[in-house]
Amino acid sequence: MVTFQHKTAVITGAGQGIGFEIAHQLALGGATVILNDLEPDFARAAAESINGAGGVCHPMPGDASDVGFIRKMVDFAAEKTGALHIAIANAGITLFGPFLDFQPESLRKVMDLNLGGSFFLAQAAARQMVRQKTGGSILLMSSVTGHLAHNNLVAYGMTKAALEMMARGLVAELSPHSIRINALAPGATLTERTLEDRDYRQTWSAITPLGKPATVKDIAQAALFLVSDAAGHVTGQTLVVDGGWTVMGVQPGGR
Repeated sequence: MVTFQHKTAVITGAGQGIGFEIAHQLALGGATVILNDLEPDFARAAAESINGAGGVCHPMPGDASDVGFIRKMVDFAAEKTGALHIAIANAGITLFGPFLDFQPESLRKVMDLNLGGSFFLAQAAARQMVRQKTGGSILLMSSVTGHLAHNNLVAYGMTKAALEMMARGLVAELSPHSIRINALAPGATLTERTLEDRDYRQTWSAITPLGKPATVKDIAQAALFLVSDAAGHVTGQTLVVDGGWTVMGVQPGGR
């Protein structure tokens, strides 16, 4: 049984969906969780749900692409418990759009949150972990779109591929401080957002080799492994959790 007793974790974009389930499982495993979401109501409701289930969770609403806010959040975590052990850069935005029509402001928005927010959370967390001299674990949330092209998702896919390179590139600088950094690349997953599409489950069940999209628990369990002591010799890696979809590469619509 993996335990997170006496650990403190920060996770961004965790008001619902995959992020919430990761935060929930971390807290049930014993961690103190600092839960971020852009929407204050989502952050507070998520924290209340986790606390009601017996976990310890502190909401911290704010913009996860804002460097000042990111640093404030890491400082809050360290002040609250005395140390930060786990940082998960889950916040991200998916903007669909054809390449020939994609606008500069849309690209900046995707880059600022998906890449900038993840980069500076990793930086702020690593600085705190170095000060503590206790090591730690950082997880970047990538996507299968960083491995296979997906129509109208070039900007998003670029950022997700870059996050995987970030995890690889930081191994040399962070390993001397006993800080591990990895990436997780979910495939199609059933969340509140994706289920707004009534055909989502059927479409992805038909083209996923295991015959169904992932649940948020499937993704959370993989995330917990990567940030746990059970993965103590794993760093610079990307774990793809997609039911085999990237192996076959069948696009929605059969192309």
